[in-house]
Amino acid sequence: MSSSERMSSPPPPKQYGVTKPISMAGPTEADMQRNRELEKFLVEAGLYESKEEDAKREQVLGRIRQIAKDWVKELTRLRGYSDQMVEDANALIFTFGSYRLGVHGPGADIDALCVGPSYVSREEDFFFILHNILAEMEEVTELQPVLDAHVPVMKFKFDGLSIDLLYASISRLVVREDLDISDMSVLYDVDEPTVRSLNGCRVADQILKLVPNVEHFCTTLRCLKFWAKRRGVYSNVTGFLGGVNWALLVARVCQLYPNAVPSMLVSRFFRVYTMWRWPNPVMLCAIEEAELGFSVWDPRKNRRDKTHHMPIITPAYPCMNSSYNVSTSTLRVMMDQFQYGNTICEEVELNKAQWSALFEPYLFFESYRNYLQVDIVAANADDLLAWKGWVESRLRQLTLMIERDTYGKLQCHPYPHEYVDTSKPCAHCAFFMGLQRKPGEVVQEGQQFDIRGSVEEFKLSINMYMFWKPGMEICVSHIRRKQIPPYVFPEGYKRTRHPRLASQQRSSENGNEYQTGSGLKRKKDPESVDQDGPEKRQSVSPQKQDSLSPEHLAPSSVRSGTGSNVEPVIPDKRVLNQEIAEGGDVSNSSVITSVTSEVGSCEDVGNESVADSQSLLENRHLDGNGAFQDGVHEELEPNAGLGSVLQSTSGIDSETVVQKPVMSRLSLTSTA
Repeated sequence: MSSSERMSSPPPPKQYGVTKPISMAGPTEADMQRNRELEKFLVEAGLYESKEEDAKREQVLGRIRQIAKDWVKELTRLRGYSDQMVEDANALIFTFGSYRLGVHGPGADIDALCVGPSYVSREEDFFFILHNILAEMEEVTELQPVLDAHVPVMKFKFDGLSIDLLYASISRLVVREDLDISDMSVLYDVDEPTVRSLNGCRVADQILKLVPNVEHFCTTLRCLKFWAKRRGVYSNVTGFLGGVNWALLVARVCQLYPNAVPSMLVSRFFRVYTMWRWPNPVMLCAIEEAELGFSVWDPRKNRRDKTHHMPIITPAYPCMNSSYNVSTSTLRVMMDQFQYGNTICEEVELNKAQWSALFEPYLFFESYRNYLQVDIVAANADDLLAWKGWVESRLRQLTLMIERDTYGKLQCHPYPHEYVDTSKPCAHCAFFMGLQRKPGEVVQEGQQFDIRGSVEEFKLSINMYMFWKPGMEICVSHIRRKQIPPYVFPEGYKRTRHPRLASQQRSSENGNEYQTGSGLKRKKDPESVDQDGPEKRQSVSPQKQDSLSPEHLAPSSVRSGTGSNVEPVIPDKRVLNQEIAEGGDVSNSSVITSVTSEVGSCEDVGNESVADSQSLLENRHLDGNGAFQDGVHEELEPNAGLGSVLQSTSGIDSETVVQKPVMSRLSLTSTA
């Protein structure tokens, strides 16, 4: 090639992230029309804040900044520092989360970080002295310190606006106004909780630097956060994804399609993550090693990192997995919802559906036949606020305990919403979990799941709350769909079940047959969902690795499929609160028993329309230096290289973690 030809050739496309983009294509006229329709929908849905509300946020942040400065100056004076030190004493307030990224909506909280000097501590000065200052202010309500959280936080409302305030004490005597929080030097000589507190702001800044178009990123993220809340998969604390997780997933798609508009990015989001082979990680940039000694996410070195099901890696040092709370059950739920979103987006692109169809609420209470109801009560509203926060932060442990004790055969779907019966005078709320047998499991006649031990272990851990007060109680009950209390439904009435849950489970309607417990194949019966088997079985725990099989433990009546008159075992007959007992016809038994399992298996839906072949995900290797490389340039997702690490270091096959879109309907009964 001549020098003139080299000079005339177009420059290679700019690379965002760790690999080249999948496509540099921009929008067509049809894409622009769909984008206008999507943005109109988001405005009409009320996702944008008014100018007056935005101005109020700035005013509240200004007040908090002044309070923090005065607090540090007073501490500096009381501790005998010089007048010059008192004059220079300072604290800064940084924002992160949805407010920093520009995707907050009306009523959203503000995530803020207070950065103070080295002599102002978190435990004594922030959570005690500043807490008392705030408690005495009329504008401050619902003040709740959470010292034992992974990232210690003080929650409160200031003039009606919800604030989550973190604190970081950096190794400097004076905090300058021009402090660059993205600079690595702020991490010198600080502890792990401080690093985690600082990284909220550092990650938000990095995300905005690593996306090709900030405006398109913000619109897409605003859309997908709204979608995740409507579909019940927005909650880090219960094992789904929180704000930073969704931001990182959206940012990666923006990198892969740098010229796409939001309507295209939403569609590509579901296309990419429906095909994603977890536990291959999502990364916006290479994982950075530094000499500060903090551990970074690396399954080759850290045993705990090998167990993560859905790694989404933060882009700021020290790089961490932001989605460590995800379990096999919640990953399954999210993969089903990604498939649902992909199917709807394909219909939108074919002009067979409107954007509103994508945001149809998930009918959780019509999706399972069995549920766990977790009732929480306290003596008053203030106690309930603290008690509820503690219980909610531990609900994920109940999911993990049930998965562990049933060897993954019983799947839980924790729903990230609380419900309150306004007709009751006591301070209480309730959470719910859907239960079903793992799709594809071989069904043993009369097999039952005894999760009493899991529930008792969970309740024991809950009752270790260090701020427990009289009146704080918890009750875990197994209920069937027909026993769901009416206050969870809009306007107090139960919705009619839609045949085959068409609006909820479009991704599973390709299959026309399902496998029954007897191994026979039958046509799906739309009405069979509401048919509850009359048989009641004796409780049989899941088979232990070194114990007798259920066939040896169960009586002949169980093995033969006949009914059993054995008296049910109820672990806790004590009524914690009379008002809860009046809430509905519920069973206090935690014995979950399986009578029959109706499993319908279907193939992947929508992948035939994806131009990027799934086989492109398989070409991964490590170079001689241990760096993650990509075998194919135009592959769907270049970050999957860590799959080989997981296979080579622990024998884990990354493909086994991916949950195919399988619809399962499980018939369960209680022994009570």
